[in-house]
Amino acid sequence: MRSILRTVVILALLGVILYPLFWVLGSSLKSQPEMLSNAGVIPEVFTPGNYPKGWSHLDTSFGRFFVNSTIVSLLVVVGNALSCLLAAFAFARLRFRGRATWFAIMVGTLLLPGHVLIVPQFIVFRQLDLVGGEFPYLPLILPHFLATEAFFVFLMVQFMRGIPRELDEAAKIDGCTTFGVFRNVILPLSRPALVTTAIFSFIWTWNDFFRQLVYVSDLPKYTVPVALRLFIDSQGQSEIGPMFAMSVLSLLPVFLFFLAFQKMLVEGINTSGLKG
Repeated sequence: MRSILRTVVILALLGVILYPLFWVLGSSLKSQPEMLSNAGVIPEVFTPGNYPKGWSHLDTSFGRFFVNSTIVSLLVVVGNALSCLLAAFAFARLRFRGRATWFAIMVGTLLLPGHVLIVPQFIVFRQLDLVGGEFPYLPLILPHFLATEAFFVFLMVQFMRGIPRELDEAAKIDGCTTFGVFRNVILPLSRPALVTTAIFSFIWTWNDFFRQLVYVSDLPKYTVPVALRLFIDSQGQSEIGPMFAMSVLSLLPVFLFFLAFQKMLVEGINTSGLKG
């Protein structure tokens, strides 16, 4: 009975968590009049035409927005993985003056809300003439190649501290330099932490709206979150069905990315050292 009760509670919680997702999926198959009269999950009349209508509703095909979001998200993943890994290796393995102080300052930046930094960052990028242009995504991508994500640096530092230092010493005895230790020892063993960083970086960047709205102003350059806002016009009128249809499609890349690496994500969060 205890096992049955636990299963029922888990299923009930799962239903509560997944209800908004099912509601959006059901709403993407409703017509505009039914959207106002039927608040349930299952549509009375299925309207699959919302998907092709939403795909071509704007002047630019929605596929272009998917390409833009994919470019930005993948470049951010690469930037965070490389820069945060190098910074974490320095904090976790190298000895230099003021290491503890710089690490404390880096962790302290986690207390700063991201919106507080938008204005000074915009001024800096504007002075560097990086706002706008043919590739307006540089302000969204460049900071991630400079290890500005303190959360991922902290995550990797904690992971590397669980790797025995005896491995470093054994590698140095075999003739490895500091870079050799990083490449042959730390990098292969840090794969779970790298995958965790990649997944969260992809999800956060794909769903980011405010920063992308600030820096991207040309319609063909819009990303998916900004493009979804265009379904609501200046008078407040909206194409709700097509908007929900494109919202469902925008969830697929995140879901597939997470599904492909979920095992390594759990391993990266839970692992504090070596197995076996």
